[in-house]
Order: sequence, then C-alpha cells, then structure tokens
Amino acid sequence: MSEIVATRPLASLRLSPARLRAALPFVSLALMLLAIGWLNPRAISYLGFNLMLNLAVPVALATIAQLFVITVNDLDLSAGYFISFIACIAVTTLGDHPFLGGLAIIGSIAIYAAIGALIHLRDLPSIVVTLGMSFVWQGFALMVLPQPGGKAPEWLQGLMGIRIPFVPFPIVAVILIGLVGHIILMRTPYGAVLRGVGGNSAAVARAGWSVLSARILAFTAAGVFGVLSALSLVGLSTAADANIGAGYTLLAIAGVILGGGEFTGGRVSAPGAVAGAVTLTLASASLLSFMRIPPDWQIGANGLILVIVLAVRAAIGRRP
Repeated sequence: MSEIVATRPLASLRLSPARLRAALPFVSLALMLLAIGWLNPRAISYLGFNLMLNLAVPVALATIAQLFVITVNDLDLSAGYFISFIACIAVTTLGDHPFLGGLAIIGSIAIYAAIGALIHLRDLPSIVVTLGMSFVWQGFALMVLPQPGGKAPEWLQGLMGIRIPFVPFPIVAVILIGLVGHIILMRTPYGAVLRGVGGNSAAVARAGWSVLSARILAFTAAGVFGVLSALSLVGLSTAADANIGAGYTLLAIAGVILGGGEFTGGRVSAPGAVAGAVTLTLASASLLSFMRIPPDWQIGANGLILVIVLAVRAAIGRRP
C-alpha cells in the first residue's frame, strides 16, 4: 500500500501529451527570448521590449481574428488586405470625418459577417471565397489611398504610444488580447457553440443551435479583431498604404498553428495563438536581425521555425 501511495506523486508529475502540446507555444517563446538575450543582452530591458514587441500587438490581434475563423473549420485568406483597407480608411477619413470613417468600418464588419453567411448558405469553400475577397479589399484600399501616405489620428498615435511604469505596454496589450480571446472562446456559451461547430456541426444543430448564426458570429468577431489590428498598426506606423497588412494573412495563420490550433475539430487556444504571434514577431524583427540574417531569408526562417514546432508537436502526439 505504501508503495502505491509513493508512486502517485510521481505519476502526477508526468505531463500528458495534451498538456505538453499546450505548453509548446510558451516554451518556444521562452527559447526565443533566451536566444535574443544571449545574442543581445541589452534587448532584454524595458526599452528593448518596447522596440521589439510594438508590432506584436497588431500581429496578435490579426491572429485572434484568424483564430475565430479557424475555430469553425474555415480559413480567411482575405485578412491581410482587409487590414490594409481599414488602415487606409483610418489615415484618410477617420481623423477628419470620424462619423463617416466609423460608418465605413462598421459596414466592413457587416460585409465580413455576410461572407460567413454566404459560405454557410451556399456551402462554399471558405478558402475560395476569402481569396476572392482579398482582391476586393485590395481594390477598395487602392481606391481609398492610391499612394502611400495619409495621417493616423492623433488619438490613435497616443493610444499606441502609451508608456506604463515597470511593464512595457506591448506586453500588457498582448496578455490582454490573449485573455479576452480565451474568455470569449472558453468561458462564454457563444464560444462553446463556435468550438462545437468546429468539432461537430451536426450535433450543434441537433442541440437546437443555429450553425448559420455561429458562422456569422465567428466572421463578425474576425472582422472586429481585424479592425483593431489595422487601427493598432496605423497607430504605430502613423501612415498607411494599400499593402501595409498584406503579410498579416500568413502571419496570422502561422500564429494560430504555432499556438496549438488545428484546422479541424474546433481545437484552438487564444493564449497559445498570441504566444505564437509574439514568437514570430520576435523571430522576424529581432532574433534574425541580431543573427545578421538578410531580410530575404527571414521569411524562410520563420517558416522553418513553424515546421520545427509542428514536428515537435507531432512527436509529442505520438507519445503513449
């Protein structure tokens, strides 16, 4: 009997494969920070984190936007150009004509919701629909701002330039983003329905929930977080162009997958996705620069990081 009791604490210390997979994004982030600190110790400071993580805020918001779409087993290939369009609205209209700018943004979110409804009602592949919408958003962005320029509203610049004592604002912001995403998806009935649609939409329908409403809600949430991503990006850059968010589509998808999300089954993690987004931001903006890797190679290096993490996740999944 005493031997059985003694072995229980040891058994409880063992991490299950599911817990190891959940911890992997945060381990990757910690390793990234250790590597940066080793290459450039001065970067691990209040000022260093402010400089390194500023762009992590819009990337994290774009990743959460993509997370909502992936939760219902869809994929949004228009996110980057949607962010570009909203950024163009922000630097041309939102400052001087806030009412018109606000209407344009609300209308854009409504279009996002309509896309979700169209995908469900016509049973269309989300990849094809959103790929087509990426050209639409890019065209809208070029119509609003044909040449790079514009000016971010001062209140938006001030918001993104907040200085918090002791803890850099970007760290606080990404933690809040992950917390909000987690609460919505894991602590509300709507989040449970969205995950249920991703896991078994037929069972959700039999339970009396509307799969159509769930998909509309997912795309609406994606539109809202996409708008927040664009506004934060404009607040940091103070200007915009029609391609300013083009790279955010793949970054957001990679952040979700790096954070433990899967394309099917409604298995997602908002904190993990944010950790994945921060990891990719640090890799491209800091680690690879400190390693003097040419910019042309940095995208490939980001892809290599994603492949390595996925390989480790697959190895964990095969553990008994």
